[in-house]
Amino acid sequence: MNLQYRQLGTTGLQVSSIGLGCVTFGREIDEETSLAVLDQALGRGINLLDTAAVYGEGASEEILGRWMRLRSNRDHVVLATKVSGRLTSDLVVASVEASLKRLATDRIDLLQAHGWDEETPLEETLQAFDSLVRRGLVQFCGCSNWNVTQLERAHSIAAEQGWIPLQSIQPIYNLVDRNIEEGLLEFCSARNIGVLTYSPLGAGFLTGKYRRDGAVPVGTRFDVKPAHQGIYFTEQGFCAMESLRSLADESGEPMARLALAWVLRRDAITSVLVGARTPLHVDQAFGALETAHSPRLQGLLDRL
Repeated sequence: MNLQYRQLGTTGLQVSSIGLGCVTFGREIDEETSLAVLDQALGRGINLLDTAAVYGEGASEEILGRWMRLRSNRDHVVLATKVSGRLTSDLVVASVEASLKRLATDRIDLLQAHGWDEETPLEETLQAFDSLVRRGLVQFCGCSNWNVTQLERAHSIAAEQGWIPLQSIQPIYNLVDRNIEEGLLEFCSARNIGVLTYSPLGAGFLTGKYRRDGAVPVGTRFDVKPAHQGIYFTEQGFCAMESLRSLADESGEPMARLALAWVLRRDAITSVLVGARTPLHVDQAFGALETAHSPRLQGLLDRL
């Protein structure tokens, strides 16, 4: 099954319908494995690479930078990173300059606010983003983990001030966390804002390795990042997982493939970011793409 390529917002950038989330690089996998994952992803047509200044305390960006330099392929990828924490003008600029050094590049294709900053005026952040674009250090800007009200405010302020608008948002979306269906997807569709979703497997929750009364396996994402447990280890979460398990038993398809296929079928999503610890995980995402378009399974997926 071939990837689709979709325009990101109104940018003109064409991004693959599956993107590679690079959070594992330098944190959960070493550099050699990370390079193999990147080679496999690009070889299969994935061009959207998403990282952040805080991933691996900068190690993810450094690995990406070395890979692009080794392969001489900077112009073949859409490079997205994020600025975290306080979003004051000075801190945003400093974060971007540090990211550019780690990434060994002269530009970031998509700079995203990693989260909402309650303390800094939104106008200050948006003006800093606009300035970075006009300076050529960043091509476009977006946000991550904002709600629809916050995105609406940003859209209105940019229009009022004549600043370059945010072109994308990156929210969680999976069978357990479906909050973006409550207004965000509709707003983005109406304003032509790209939607780059992440955690389609719920940080591994939807792979079937967890049970209500079971211990958390050592080395899993929920062991490495225990904060994820509060999001998914709920009655709603376990009910969604059990429905998925029943469908997997009925269809003969792995739970992980069905969960990812369910997200990949959503027309309102520009790209689904998948994480990988091995090149095989990249291939598994393409297996899910085939499942998403299987006539035999589409009716079953609609039941989830």
